[in-house]
Amino acid sequence: MTIAKPDFIEGIAKGMAVLESFDTERQRLNATQAAERAGLTRAAARRHLLTLAHLGYLETDGSAFWMSPKVLRFSGSYLASSRLPRALQPTLNRLAAQTQESFSAVVLDGEEAVIVARSVAFGAPTRVLAYGLHLGARLPAHATSTGRMLLAAMSSAELAQWLKGRTLARLTSHTVTQTTVLRQRLAQVRKDDHCIASEEHELGVQALAVPLRDMRGRTVAALNVVLSGAHRSDDALRRDLLPLMYDAAREVRALL
Repeated sequence: MTIAKPDFIEGIAKGMAVLESFDTERQRLNATQAAERAGLTRAAARRHLLTLAHLGYLETDGSAFWMSPKVLRFSGSYLASSRLPRALQPTLNRLAAQTQESFSAVVLDGEEAVIVARSVAFGAPTRVLAYGLHLGARLPAHATSTGRMLLAAMSSAELAQWLKGRTLARLTSHTVTQTTVLRQRLAQVRKDDHCIASEEHELGVQALAVPLRDMRGRTVAALNVVLSGAHRSDDALRRDLLPLMYDAAREVRALL
């Protein structure tokens, strides 16, 4: 979305930049670190940090700052009011109970794939779960099955814009980091209408994703299953899980 310059409130943008400078890599920041991450002067970053702490969104010991539980109001409001997570949750629960595997629904936000709904089967055998796959987790789109599924749904112009000047981070020895190779993989995803990613985001983790389309045929999200532990062949994933996931995608189409 673009807006007229007089409508743009610079202070809000800077405050959000400071808030977004906190992530899983740096949970605690001082004013200098926040300034570097948000692209502000130290003095400006300090004022924003103090204001956010005053409003209750950050906590501080006088030097370092970290997020408080109040920031969860944003995600809680989204999950409570957004139609997408509520529409998909029953289907995710059914798939998890049926297969004893973990399923997620994911949308694209910039360069990241964001988990907006998730279900893990109760009573499933104890297994090592993939790291960071919690509700609201933000994962690199180029290295995940859902991210690639959503990138593959872009038009050529949209994908070119998304890739422009972008560095594809290497997360494991299997991660695709070359733009030309990623384009080839995305072309195959469009042809297959599903995506398998193996150990590109995390070693020992496989994932299978399918698109979730609305009644007009637009891909609005992606559904995936994540498997840790014993490796399964691509053929086994397609045989055992893909039909169930396609059925689920058709089932929820009228709700999206």
